[in-house]
Amino acid sequence: MPDAALLLAAYDDQVRRAELTVPEPGLRLDPDGPVVRVTGGRRGLVTGRPDLGVTEPALDALIRRQQDCFAARGEGFEWKTRGHDRPASLPERLLAAGFEAEPRETVMIAALADVATSPPPPGGVVVREARGRADLRRIAALSAEVFGTDEEALAADLIARPDAAVHVVAESGGRLVSAARLEFVPGTGFAGLWGGGTRPGWRGRGLYRALVAHRARLAAGRGVRYLQVDAAEASRPILERLGFTAVTTTTPYTWTPRADR
Repeated sequence: MPDAALLLAAYDDQVRRAELTVPEPGLRLDPDGPVVRVTGGRRGLVTGRPDLGVTEPALDALIRRQQDCFAARGEGFEWKTRGHDRPASLPERLLAAGFEAEPRETVMIAALADVATSPPPPGGVVVREARGRADLRRIAALSAEVFGTDEEALAADLIARPDAAVHVVAESGGRLVSAARLEFVPGTGFAGLWGGGTRPGWRGRGLYRALVAHRARLAAGRGVRYLQVDAAEASRPILERLGFTAVTTTTPYTWTPRADR
């Protein structure tokens, strides 16, 4: 059985460190003590070390500084937390500061060598890498239908940052029925699996597994050692069967500045 503690240690040492030091294409990192502000995407982001090394009232002051910075930009943001982070009071202090919790997900990791093979997709379905702006616009339209995202904003972000991810799609009869993306974490042995939206009529037919398998092959070609997923509850059982191990949880806390702030 994979050792969850060892996988979590690799995640903290490599992925979390890269979050604080290596900006994704088109994004900017602004450090503030134990956290960084990430700007340039569709929504601002704050993320920090596994142990912030501060407690109240310094923690409350750190939170207020992030709010003030994003309020000056007229921009809302997400504070990304993990279940094993310290101080344990961070979620409580974020809620007290006016943040709202989004659904919790499970951080799952698999050594690439341990990822189980998957059967081919259903007959008539082609799984391939996305090509060009037209495919990116189709992915944005699919995301809007499945997740309710802002189609135009997502399309603009995907087109503006084409090197941020490798997008993989499944299509039937020329119609996009599922899509997901693969993001390599520079300077590490990790790649992240993100997205995974499937049209309602096509769920339960193996497309999620097929997209995971296709991205795993792409990652292997780039020398990746580990795959990481922030998994929703519906995806967790599938990923467990494919060889992924739950190592912690992640909860986004979001904040939007008031007009009178």
